[in-house]
Amino acid sequence: MKFTTLNNGVQMPLLGFGVYQMRDLKQCQEAVLGAFETGYRMVDTAAAYENEVAVGAAIRESGLARNDMFITTKLWVQDAGYDKARSAFMRSLERLNLDYLDLYLIHQPYSDVHGAWRAMEELYDEGLIKSIGVSNFAPDRLTDLATFNRIKPAVNQVEMHPFFQQAQNVEFMQGMNVQPQSWASFAEGKNGFFSNPVLASLARTYNRSVAQVVLRWLIQRNVVVIPKSVNLPRIQENFSIFDFSLSDADMVEISRLDTGKTLFTEHSDPERIRTVGTKIFIT
Repeated sequence: MKFTTLNNGVQMPLLGFGVYQMRDLKQCQEAVLGAFETGYRMVDTAAAYENEVAVGAAIRESGLARNDMFITTKLWVQDAGYDKARSAFMRSLERLNLDYLDLYLIHQPYSDVHGAWRAMEELYDEGLIKSIGVSNFAPDRLTDLATFNRIKPAVNQVEMHPFFQQAQNVEFMQGMNVQPQSWASFAEGKNGFFSNPVLASLARTYNRSVAQVVLRWLIQRNVVVIPKSVNLPRIQENFSIFDFSLSDADMVEISRLDTGKTLFTEHSDPERIRTVGTKIFIT
């Protein structure tokens, strides 16, 4: 396994295992356990995924030492704010059955993120979180949070794949010494991802899968990746990416696939923000 060093000195694996949309808790637990047995040591979950309990069960069943694992979860929008964030963190910690988290992220850049961040800073000071960060924050929101608080985010997890590469955003984050992390590295199969001619050709050249090529491309950009699968052979395949490298020319070829447009959600869209807020206040 290879690691990146976060801005507070914490070592974070460049490759982890994601559990987004794993609603079947038994399946989630088995997938995470299979990932641990394969060699993954980082798992990324979230309160909104509703599978923290399954991740915690896999952690216990794995028999791995706690300090050999890197566990991430996230704070959902309804819990933004100082008091609510602290309570939500404690609930996540209980569901995971852990004494501390390696990384805690604000999941969306909405509502009282500054209040939530102050609570997270205190939890960090208390040793209950090793690193704190954000997800889906654009450069202006990231700068705002970093400028008006004591601790700068260590990580920003954003949509990133060959069709939406966020090159300027990655450069901006790296300039701020904030670690970029990719979600939807495989674009969830959209735009004919797995049959894309460029990616398929490179996969044949390296005798690898399209998924392996893309994970390698991201890691060579120093972007942390968290591929998801419930299929053990694919879990194992996605882990086998450290024994080859893409050439500079091939990195450039993949860069030409960028459309500059999200395939999922524009987080700065006012209508999305209103919709998220309406759902929270209704419930």
